[in-house]
Amino acid sequence: MYENELIIEAIDRTRKSGRKSALATVVSVGGSAYRREGAKMLVDEEDNMIGMISGGCLESDVAEVAKSVMKSGTPILKTYDLDEDLVWGLGLGCPGTVKIYIEPVEPEAI
Repeated sequence: MYENELIIEAIDRTRKSGRKSALATVVSVGGSAYRREGAKMLVDEEDNMIGMISGGCLESDVAEVAKSVMKSGTPILKTYDLDEDLVWGLGLGCPGTVKIYIEPVEPEAI
């Protein structure tokens, strides 16, 4: 629960500062994954990230997708099929399928 509180506080701070951000939420997991449904990560337009949605193997790509969501204002449902041998050839131990919903968080109107 503590992580969700940090995300909520970060959303509030980001909105009040006038910065755009995007919220990534794990909505479906098939097979093995480090995080389960409900895990969240907030990315703002200055590349700050709060929270984690995996064991580190998805965060950078999700942050890139979040930038396009912030720019377009259109949410995206992104599916990651993580074959252990395909994830950069590192054998990271997350060989499941993860679906992540990435939605824009608009700044407060001034």
